[in-house]
Amino acid sequence: MFAPFILELRRQGVPTSLTEWLSLLGAMRAGVAAHSVEDFYFLARAALVKDERHLDRFDRVFAQIFKGLEPPAGEEIPLLPEEWLRKLAEKNLTPEEMAQIEAMGGFDKLMETLRARLAEQQGRHQGGSKWIGTAGTSPFGAYGYNPQGVRIGQDESRHRRATKVWDKREFRDLADDVALGTRNMKLALRRLRRFARQGEATELDLHGTIRGTAAKGGLLDIRMVPERRNAIKLLLLLDIGGSMDDHIRQSEELFTAARAEFKHLRHFYFHNCVYERVWTTNQRRQANMLATPDLLRTYGPDYKLIFVGDAAMSPYEVIQPGGSVEHWNEEPGRVWLQRLRAHFRRSAWLNPTPEAHWKHTGSIGMIREAMEGAMYPLTLAGLDAMARGLVR
Repeated sequence: MFAPFILELRRQGVPTSLTEWLSLLGAMRAGVAAHSVEDFYFLARAALVKDERHLDRFDRVFAQIFKGLEPPAGEEIPLLPEEWLRKLAEKNLTPEEMAQIEAMGGFDKLMETLRARLAEQQGRHQGGSKWIGTAGTSPFGAYGYNPQGVRIGQDESRHRRATKVWDKREFRDLADDVALGTRNMKLALRRLRRFARQGEATELDLHGTIRGTAAKGGLLDIRMVPERRNAIKLLLLLDIGGSMDDHIRQSEELFTAARAEFKHLRHFYFHNCVYERVWTTNQRRQANMLATPDLLRTYGPDYKLIFVGDAAMSPYEVIQPGGSVEHWNEEPGRVWLQRLRAHFRRSAWLNPTPEAHWKHTGSIGMIREAMEGAMYPLTLAGLDAMARGLVR
């Protein structure tokens, strides 16, 4: 079965070697993929594909060779998970119905109305347009729809229209061991490298030794120089959670590439916009928190600052005190962006959202304005343009 698979991959231009084939067979013999077609697909792709340009060809060959495979006889069909059935209570509206629902009328009005609802409401509600509940068109609650509201008690975003989120938020750190797809990013980031010889003299200076020896009439004169290192210092501020869940792979590839290319790399996490604190991990605990003023005091202006985020959020998060979806911020996000920009000599914002879509999200324009135009798409061309801007 596997021999035609390998041969067809090679015929379709996927450069699979005998060593990779033997690695796949060894993994199968060890039971890595067991009896799952899905597990075998990912195992074969990891073993046989070394360049992301060949992923589509691999998928086509895999579908051609293994089409029609059925689960083993006697395998039980899994029951529908309980949470899937509960989702039946969600409110699903047509675009025309959504257009008929009016927003509350601004951030301050929304907060004032929420306080009034909390004081008045006595019980649970579902499917309504006023009270805090589920599956309705009220501005307050979960699993419904309103163009401008407060999301309360919902597992994750559905329409991405919430002005504020009242819920416990848990995110995971970006993995820094993603291998596939990072090579081109590494090449683009190398434009940021600036080498200098620093530290103790530990390397042989061959040319200096030759010149010194010749100057002394052949008497050996060994010269040493410090190691040549990349002198660029990089500070990454990474948006995580919410709408950034759609861009995790790109962010991980970028993070992996940066870790490989820069010795002086520091990174922190934020959500949507930077405010008075950032986090070293996304456990969101006080022990993992760093105040943004402390970040400014710790890292000097010689660091290159790069924000990574889709900048998709409620406009209030950028311009309004208290607009953050996670806490009550005393100062708008735009103020903190300006402080960071003023402190670091070179800064940029990398956006994984395709550039053609930026004009459809108001907050992206606000962030881009706060960054004085230094926003680049998270593409190879965007990385190249950002690197040129940061080293000017």
